[in-house]
Amino acid sequence: MVGTVTVSAPHTTPAGYPAPAGGGSFWQLAVEPSQRGTGLGQRLLALAESRITALGSTQAIIDTSSQATDLVAWYLRRGYAPIGTWRWDVTNYDSIVLMKNLPPTTS
Repeated sequence: MVGTVTVSAPHTTPAGYPAPAGGGSFWQLAVEPSQRGTGLGQRLLALAESRITALGSTQAIIDTSSQATDLVAWYLRRGYAPIGTWRWDVTNYDSIVLMKNLPPTTS
């Protein structure tokens, strides 16, 4: 395995989570370190966004550690914008919640 991503749309979030209802989400987007820089991460991201749209959501919502500044910058360069922060009860750090509006599917 050289990469993975998990998608859910619409994605259920806990009360108070700073994102609009009905958005899709993805997590565990990961690329084998030896494959970084090959474009695989961008292809997995595009696949996740495409799948979210196909499932009927027009927004992709993600969160990641606020300490992962390189990763946050990577998402910002791909059109994601910060919309809030969140602290999961299983972590000891704040997460940045990011969102990107996706084009609706055309039939």
